[in-house]
Amino acid sequence: MTRIDVNRKAFGRDEVLCDIHFSFEPGEIVALLGPSGIGKSTLLRLVAGTDTDFDGQIKRPDAIAMVFQEPTLIPWRSVLDNILLPHPALDVKTALQALERVGIDMKAELFPGQLSVGQQRRLSLARAFAGSPELLIMDEPFVSLDGRTADDMLSLTEELIRDIRPATLFVTHSPTEADRLATRILTLAGKPATLAPEREASG
Repeated sequence: MTRIDVNRKAFGRDEVLCDIHFSFEPGEIVALLGPSGIGKSTLLRLVAGTDTDFDGQIKRPDAIAMVFQEPTLIPWRSVLDNILLPHPALDVKTALQALERVGIDMKAELFPGQLSVGQQRRLSLARAFAGSPELLIMDEPFVSLDGRTADDMLSLTEELIRDIRPATLFVTHSPTEADRLATRILTLAGKPATLAPEREASG
């Protein structure tokens, strides 16, 4: 189980988050909605453990993967190396299988700059899932994609989550994405931000 108990998060005197308490299980997909600047990405950083300066406690598994708005790939390394380097225990065969799952195994020897934006997003997904994470954190992973590419990426993400079954927390501005992908929807509201009444996804 991943358990979030954030009593207070502030930057100096600016209190950003308060009284945020929720938990989710392996295989559960929680969407986080809210207007820009309210603190969604701040909360993700707390959950990921990259920001530890807050009042509260977060219980998380050890195996964590993150998918960002931008792919954050290593441009001077091949597509295959972008899978292998973050996962030292992974062998080449398994890495190629991860690329095959997202449909870019034929691009293994290319560099990220030689891929389309959609292919770079696929590589980012393959990298995240290659290590079989117990907790997956996604920060607007489908932003700025055209409708067809975003739909393809949503379908691919659904398949990967179904197979690997991580506990998943993802930020989106799109209620449609949240309804389609999530099992639960949380909304940040107010100043400082706290959780509005929870609702289940309609998808």
